[in-house]
Amino acid sequence: MISVIFPTHNEEGNVLELHGRLKKTLDEIGEEYEIIAVDDCSIDETVSKLKTLSPIKIIVFAKNMGQSAALNAGICAAEGDIVAILDADLQNNPEDIPILLKKLREGYDVVSGRRVNRKDPLYRKIISLVANFLTYKVMGIKLHDFAAPLKVCRKEVLDGVVLYGGMHSFLPAILYARGAKVTEVPVGHNERKHGKTKYTSSKLAKAFADLMVVKFLSDYLARPLLFFGGLGLFSIFLGFVSAGASLTMKVMEIRNITQTPLPILATLFVVVGVLLIMMGFLAEMLLRIYFETKGRTPYIIKSIIENGGEGEK
Repeated sequence: MISVIFPTHNEEGNVLELHGRLKKTLDEIGEEYEIIAVDDCSIDETVSKLKTLSPIKIIVFAKNMGQSAALNAGICAAEGDIVAILDADLQNNPEDIPILLKKLREGYDVVSGRRVNRKDPLYRKIISLVANFLTYKVMGIKLHDFAAPLKVCRKEVLDGVVLYGGMHSFLPAILYARGAKVTEVPVGHNERKHGKTKYTSSKLAKAFADLMVVKFLSDYLARPLLFFGGLGLFSIFLGFVSAGASLTMKVMEIRNITQTPLPILATLFVVVGVLLIMMGFLAEMLLRIYFETKGRTPYIIKSIIENGGEGEK
């Protein structure tokens, strides 16, 4: 079953055409499907128009929570073993979904669309170029268009993933860090005909902060003590260096201990180091409690293979 999810926020001019094109494309694929719209508290007639459509499942937020939260709600509600995601602005073509599905069935877990001949303003293209480069350097996965809205994923690789903030832009990188096999294929891109873009240049700074969160969670989710403990030991090391420098200057009669701030720095570094190590221990305990009570694990089992036969009698 294929679950198609699109978030909406003031997209009254696009949802009817989008649903019609989606339904036609999915009918031609010939597989069971569902269409899920997640409305992020629209103040126009988006929800009213969605209610006239069929088949569709509509999730309506009581408060504007952002695109990541909308996608997260849609993924949680999806019943299909394959999840397709796209924006409601019609800048991506629903007709490209079969192309991504075909690539997915070659053995990939995630297929992301790479927007070619983008119809966005020049400043957005430049910002996207910078963001893609930073994501590649931080996460280590080479994609040309991380934030492309059109994606197709296997549902099992999305299990346990919680999207918030602006993390939807880094979904391929998040899934890659969890062990998913990720690739991209070229897709079309159109100018927005109706509604206003939700993108602002200030989102670049927010996206960078989200990228740092994604990097921390992917590298240290299962071992926070390694991160905090490493910082703590480095801080304690700086404390001993400061104390040693202060004593050296005292012995060499360069400057008295009370005439330099080094003793204060030494104390500060040691105290901060001890606190960081204790934070690491606390994070380890909290994670153990979380995983044990929720019955979850920090890893994904892709498959279990059993080879066996009847033993000799």
